[in-house]
Order: sequence, then structure tokens, then C-alpha cells
Amino acid sequence: MKLLYKILFCTIIIMAAAFGLSGYLFVNFVFETALEREIDQALDGSNILQFAFETAALNVPTKYNVLQDIAVEQIGARLEGSGRLSGRCLRLSGEERKILYASDGFPEDTGMLMQIPEDARAWQVVRYGENYYIHTGIRVNALNRNLYLETLENITEIFEERTVGFSVYRQVTLAMLLCSSAAMLVICIWLTQPIRLLTHATRKMAEGDYSYRARQVSSDELGQLTMDFNHMASVLENTFDELKNEISAREDFIAAFAHELKTPLTSIIGYADLLRSRKLDEEKHFLSSNYIYTEGKRLESMSFRLLDIIVTRRETIDLQPVEAEVLFQYLEDMFSGNGEQTLQISYAPGVIYAEGNLLKSVLLNLVDNACKASQEGGIVEVSGRGQGENGYIFQVKDYGVGIPENELKKVTEAFYMVDKSRSRSRNGAGLGLALCVEILKLHGSQLNIESKVGQGTCISFVITREGGQGDTIGEEKM
Repeated sequence: MKLLYKILFCTIIIMAAAFGLSGYLFVNFVFETALEREIDQALDGSNILQFAFETAALNVPTKYNVLQDIAVEQIGARLEGSGRLSGRCLRLSGEERKILYASDGFPEDTGMLMQIPEDARAWQVVRYGENYYIHTGIRVNALNRNLYLETLENITEIFEERTVGFSVYRQVTLAMLLCSSAAMLVICIWLTQPIRLLTHATRKMAEGDYSYRARQVSSDELGQLTMDFNHMASVLENTFDELKNEISAREDFIAAFAHELKTPLTSIIGYADLLRSRKLDEEKHFLSSNYIYTEGKRLESMSFRLLDIIVTRRETIDLQPVEAEVLFQYLEDMFSGNGEQTLQISYAPGVIYAEGNLLKSVLLNLVDNACKASQEGGIVEVSGRGQGENGYIFQVKDYGVGIPENELKKVTEAFYMVDKSRSRSRNGAGLGLALCVEILKLHGSQLNIESKVGQGTCISFVITREGGQGDTIGEEKM
């Protein structure tokens, strides 16, 4: 059952119970009030009849000191004929509770007569046939006789009014329930509208429409729930987009990896088959062997860099203080024999927090890429200086071919190469910058790449340093 109908039915049940109970209490209260009023009037009438009987008994001429039964009958008839009963019936009984006089229509039941106490009044509500009566009884002392005076008053009208009251209230309650149910249905539809909208939005998302959002129609808790749902939907949409991009990147990675394997393997297999199937002169034999060696080294370099990327993605590092001078001295030693490009190194002294060997790999890859992008005899500048209070910036700049602006975001992807023919000719596989990115993530840093086609590229990153070394550039080393 829908929540709308649950709320509606529960409300109807509660209202029906409330109306029914309140109606019963109200009608019954009115009935009991009227009944108490009639009882009081009946008791007062009984007292008046008692006084009238005793007065009449004193005025009856008697030859004896005791009131005779015939006199009792006469007084009863006189009281009934005088109109003092006002619609009541009268019955008089003697000491032995023997009936001496009774009005027409007075029931013959003597149960009440036997219950009249000696020194108090008695009353009860009784039913004879279809009618209800107030039956009162009281002891009367007249001329040395103890008599019993009973009255019977018809109160059927009060019970009929109660029955009519219950009937009218049931009709009113039914009408109120119908009106209240209609109003409550409208209220329930309005209250549950945010839930229906959320349900529709959930179904749309389940069908694959992750951009769909639920419409907010209130500012209460359900409105807040709608806002939270839309926020969750946005997060999920972003997550799905990231997963799609990651899957696409993995597919591109696998395709590029297969392609990069295919190219050197084709050369290796071709030249190896040439060496196996033919007898070559010394020069061709050397060239073929050199091709096999060169492509093999490229495969080895690619496998090592892939392994480095995988390792850096799975491990954490322990940052230690490292002298910046040690890193730049390492670069100078590594490229001191490079006759194709001129390496210019300048740096400011300082101590940084890093994993020294990994940071050497980053700088080595950046300088190697800069050399590959530069023309023969070109200049590659490597510098380091303090930045702010707790940062040390490394910068590698070349004046080579540059990178198109639309490819700047792709150069850090594995196997991506701006100029594939140029990179392969220099044993490049497009893994250097991808490895740098992963290493710098472990250091809480990232690459900042600035480049213009034909003017060169500048790549920099910032590492946390110890203390606040100055920004002075050290002596340039060539």
C-alpha cells in the first residue's frame, strides 16, 4: 500500500475513533445530566407528597388513635385527584408492606417496596415494557402508623432523546469523516509530493539518466531530503563520469601499450629473422644486431618505467631532509657527457623534505624530455629556488619544439607522445611524465606545464622545504 493511502487510512481511523468517543461522552453526559435532574425532581416530589400525606392524615377525623386503612386509601385518592402527582403514579403500603392504595398503571412489582429502609429514601431507574421510570420510596409516619409511600415517574423521553442524540451524532460524524477524508486526501497528496518526485528521480537514475534531478517543492525536512538526494546524485554522476574516464583511459593505455610493444617487437623479429635466414656481410650484420639491441633497450626502458608507475601507485614514502645541492649535482654528473644539448644549472641552497631517489627520477625524466624536445646544440635550463615560506620550486626549461595548447592536459598520460616519430627515434615511450606525476603525488605536489609551439616548454613543481630559505639564485653552474 502506498504511503499516501496509509496516512489517509490511519487518519480516518483516528478521526473516527476520536469522533465516536467524544460523541459518546458528550451525548452520555447530556443524558446523565438530564437523568440526575429528573431524579432530583422525583425525590423532591416524593418529599412534597410525604408532607402532603402527613398533613392530610392529621386533618382526617378519626375515632381511633391509629390511622385506618380506609383513611389511607382516601388520602391517596385525594392526593391523586388534587393534581399533586403531576404525572406521577402513587402507591401506599402498610407496616407489613401490604399495598393499601395504588394508582392505575402502577406495576405490581414489590421489589422496590421491600428495599425501602426504615430511616432513608430509596430510588431506582426501572424499565417496564418499552418505558423507563424513576421509582422512589420513602417511609411516612402518620398517626402512630409507619406507612410506605412510593412514586413512579415516566422518564422514557430522556432515553429516547439519548437514542436520537446518538443517531444524529453518528450522521454528523459520518458527514464530518467524509469531509475530513476529502480534505486529508488533498493534504496527503500535497505532503507526499516530494516523495513521489524523489521516487520518479530514483527511477530515472536507475534507467541510466544520471543527470536527472528531483524538483524541490518544500523547505521542510522533505525539502532538505530532496536537496541531499540531488547532491548525492551529483556526486554519483561525477563518480560515474570519473569511472567512465578511467575505463576509457585504461582502454587507451592498453591500446597504446600493445602498439608500443608491437613496433619494437616487429623490428626485433624482422632483423632476427634476417640474421637467422641469411648470411650477411659484417656491416649489415652489425646494423641488424644494433637495431635488435636498440629496440630491446627501448622495451627494457618501457618495462622499468611501467613498473615504477605501478609501484608508486601502491606505496607510500617516508619523507627525509634532502639537500637541494645533491639533486642538482646528480643531474650535472648524469648529463655532463651530453654533447647534443647544453645543460645550464642554477639553484639556491636549501633543504627539502622528499624521497631523494624518487625526486632524482623526476628531475632526470624532465631533463631527458627537455633534451629530446630541443634541437642539437640547444640549451636546457634547470633551476631551483625558494618559494614562499615553506616551498622550494624546481624548474626545467627548454627552447625546443613546444607542446600545442590542446595537448597540454594529455602529455602526462601513459604512452602519450606529442611527436611519436621523434620520440621513438630517441627511444621514448611516453611514460616519463606519467611517472613524474605519480611520484609528485606521493610528495603532495604536481607538475605545472607552460609551453608554446616553436618557443619551448617550462615544467615546474614545488616541494616542501625545511625552514624559510631565501629566494636568492645560487651561482650558475654550466
